Amino acid sequence: MLYDIYMIKKILLTFITSILLSETVFAEKVVVFNFTQEELKSLKVRKVKGETTWSFGSNSNGNFIRAEAEGVGSGLGKQIEIDLQKTPFINITWKVEKDLSGINENSKKGHDYAARVFVVKKTGSTALSNRAINYVFSSNSNVNDTWQSPYTKKSIDYVLSTTKKNLNNWVTVKANVREDFMKLHGLEVKNLSGVAIMTDTDNSKLKAISYYQNIYFSSN
Repeated sequence: MLYDIYMIKKILLTFITSILLSETVFAEKVVVFNFTQEELKSLKVRKVKGETTWSFGSNSNGNFIRAEAEGVGSGLGKQIEIDLQKTPFINITWKVEKDLSGINENSKKGHDYAARVFVVKKTGSTALSNRAINYVFSSNSNVNDTWQSPYTKKSIDYVLSTTKKNLNNWVTVKANVREDFMKLHGLEVKNLSGVAIMTDTDNSKLKAISYYQNIYFSSN
């Protein structure tokens, strides 16, 4: 059973990294998600085990999506090509209301996150050849910590926020995706192929609640 879960999670990562470009956007600011019920119909959904519960809301800063997972996990992906020569910075506003403290996030048994945002570059003819950076809101590690995914060396986890300092607080972070691909994968990436969000607790069997808002790319 545990082996089956590992394989399902590897398939999920393959799904996320297989997002192909469907739209090219050239702008100083590129909004990735609108976080509306209507948009949800167009996003690619992939279940790991069970399904994360997604719901929508808004505040003074705009729309957000709420994710709740307890022993389950699923992701939402969008096919979009981002010109990283013009807009290399990803901006993420997110919050973790209930975290996953105590797990070993860089192990297969503990590779769960209350909130994560994947950025994907198609680098070959098959999904398995693609590369990804997994920007995470960690429950146990420190900001700027990085490690290879325990499922594949072609995906790198990168901690942008941690509940050790920001539990149940909205946090806005920024990362230079083009520089990160060079630093973490040794790749010069000019165009990104897709973006996905994911909240999963299928390995730890714990409960996580998180929120995502205002995910976009910018020139600075």
